[in-house]
Amino acid sequence: MYNQALEAKEYIESVFKKNPKTAIVLGSGLTSIMDELENKIEILYEDIPNFKTSTVKGHTSKLVYGLLDGKEVLLMSGRFHFYEGYTMKEVTFPIYVFKLLGIEQIILTNSCGGINKERLSPGSIMVINDFINMMPTNPLIGENDERFGPRFPDMTEPYDLDLRIIARKEANKLDIPYVEGVYTGFMGPYYESKAEIRMIRTMGSDAVGMSTVPETIVAHYLGIKVLAFATITNMATGIQEQKHSHDNVVKVANEASSKLAGWIKRIVNML
Repeated sequence: MYNQALEAKEYIESVFKKNPKTAIVLGSGLTSIMDELENKIEILYEDIPNFKTSTVKGHTSKLVYGLLDGKEVLLMSGRFHFYEGYTMKEVTFPIYVFKLLGIEQIILTNSCGGINKERLSPGSIMVINDFINMMPTNPLIGENDERFGPRFPDMTEPYDLDLRIIARKEANKLDIPYVEGVYTGFMGPYYESKAEIRMIRTMGSDAVGMSTVPETIVAHYLGIKVLAFATITNMATGIQEQKHSHDNVVKVANEASSKLAGWIKRIVNML
């Protein structure tokens, strides 16, 4: 893994010739921030050694360097999911590469289902303050490489408090309503059953999706500070009356994308 990540890192550096400290991962339909980037340089995932490609609608497959309000960022336009058939190591491989590239903080975004109907509705934005991993495994299983991180990483604060404070201050300036809450990661690709939603609701989950948790675990393990946003595109099974549609998920995400892009732009400016 280390040598593969090093190979990818060296290729990315040879193209970008830049060393940004902030990375952003875009979820389904959350592409408006691409329009905010200046001086863009793009690399297709297929050209990066040991990278996979995204197969999900609403996800392109390219790594983008650019200036966001004058600040250098790396942007993943498209992520990999466990349900696509990739291993957990493959899903989180870009995060290992980011560590070798010198990334110090990462902003994760996703589109997901709302569970807490008292606080969330389609179009809401939730800042994730903790997670529940309901996937059948996690990306740290297997032999540990101490060059990356410790065998038993602590998860007391997987989402950095200082970054969440910055997010709160900038939301207040922009008058953006949001909530903080717990995100549960399911394997997918099917939408969860009513019984599964009842189960994780009693466990304290506010929202549910099929990503973000593996990346959070690895980034925190690597010592990269994490800030994560969940855009609520639908209410979870048994809470909303109509059946689920990925096309509708992308549609609602697109509608909320510009608001989230403006918020992230302000946050990056403060880092």
